[in-house]
Amino acid sequence: MTRLIVFDFDGTLGDTKENIVKTMQETMRRMGYPVPEADAIASTIGLPLKTGFEILNPGISPERCLECATLYRIVFDEYKAMLKPQAFPGVKQSLAKLKARGIDMCVASSRLSVSLDAFVRDMGLGEYVSYVLGVDSQRRPKPNPDPVLQCLEHFGVPASETLVVGDMPVDIQMGAAAGCRTCGVTWGNATHEQLAASGADYIIDKMGQLPAIL
Repeated sequence: MTRLIVFDFDGTLGDTKENIVKTMQETMRRMGYPVPEADAIASTIGLPLKTGFEILNPGISPERCLECATLYRIVFDEYKAMLKPQAFPGVKQSLAKLKARGIDMCVASSRLSVSLDAFVRDMGLGEYVSYVLGVDSQRRPKPNPDPVLQCLEHFGVPASETLVVGDMPVDIQMGAAAGCRTCGVTWGNATHEQLAASGADYIIDKMGQLPAIL
């Protein structure tokens, strides 16, 4: 029985890839670093912002990393008006079906809470998602199990009755480490092969398939 679903956000519920890639590239440009290719940036989506900058700029100092992260958030807000991200096809309909079954749903993301709350609200997902956990409210970020464990504590639901859904291996690793079943989605930023290699219990190609596997 599934009583709770913990969703990742970027690449799983919200199609934010273009926003993230262009923001990261512009941040690098303004900071004077080589501008990474889109695929390199996409491979870091879902990780904490600091970790992404460390991967894309090996040897970067903590101080410069903080400067990059601060500038990134400024640029992201600048681009948000021009690049308005949307929920992926089928997301709202599938969440409505899950809610009708009495399943609780929440989001655990590496995005800051203020940005995450705004996206969930603007995409019209707030009526389905009853708990939103941004990276600034997590004890430890992905791939540690803490974000999922905090969701379990909030709802009072055991891991055995929880499914974690995400588009990146770190989401699958986080869910498995918390003792939950996991589902990878292929419309985000990782391939079917990468999700399978990370140990996903299920892999789906369309959001509409999620209610069926439960």
